[in-house]
Amino acid sequence: MNTFAESLQRALHLILDADPELWRIALLSLRVSATACLIGALVGLALGAWLAVARFPGHRGLVWAMNTLLALPSVVVGLLVYLMLSRSGPLGSWGILFTPTAMVIAQSILVVPLIAALSRRLVLSALSEGGDQLRSLGAGPMLSAGLMLVHERLAVLTILLTAFGRAIAEVGAVMIVGGNINGVTRVMTTSIALETSKGDLPLALALGLLLLAIVGVLNGLAGLLPGGGAQATDARAMA
Repeated sequence: MNTFAESLQRALHLILDADPELWRIALLSLRVSATACLIGALVGLALGAWLAVARFPGHRGLVWAMNTLLALPSVVVGLLVYLMLSRSGPLGSWGILFTPTAMVIAQSILVVPLIAALSRRLVLSALSEGGDQLRSLGAGPMLSAGLMLVHERLAVLTILLTAFGRAIAEVGAVMIVGGNINGVTRVMTTSIALETSKGDLPLALALGLLLLAIVGVLNGLAGLLPGGGAQATDARAMA
């Protein structure tokens, strides 16, 4: 039996036998990424709605900066968060470096620009169709933007699923600020990198299959939403 076939067989056994270490790592990944996306949603949706209706000097520059942050490498985010949370950094007194909280902060910073950029374009598109009616009823700019996000909640959910997929598949930032500590900050992506370097291919492959399954389920859910797949594609194109 070749190495790949043997590793795949053992990986499937780890999954089906509910290996404690495997599922502990997977559950930590889900918890960290879900928390980061919740924070990212609160900040990103508000920021996107505000940028869609606000007009002030430097508005275009701020929109440009936000769109540029979509391509910000995760390792750069990890480095910046590390410098902020390290013992000599301005937030070093918090003592949260190499904890799941630091990983949540890093992933939140990664997903906020994504959520903000897509929600901004979503609000602009929705206001172009129904904005006049809301204004005629006396709704202010921010109220109109908020109502449009509620009205387009399925598209908003698609954006959040996209953000969660990016967060849970991220490795660079969480490796830097989490330290990949066994039983504390070891998530699926960092574990795959570590176990592969150690030669423990079955565990790395099992984690990879779980990660692929989670991302596949997210994409499936986004596609099952009425117009979800098309809305997500249009939003990415406009961002």
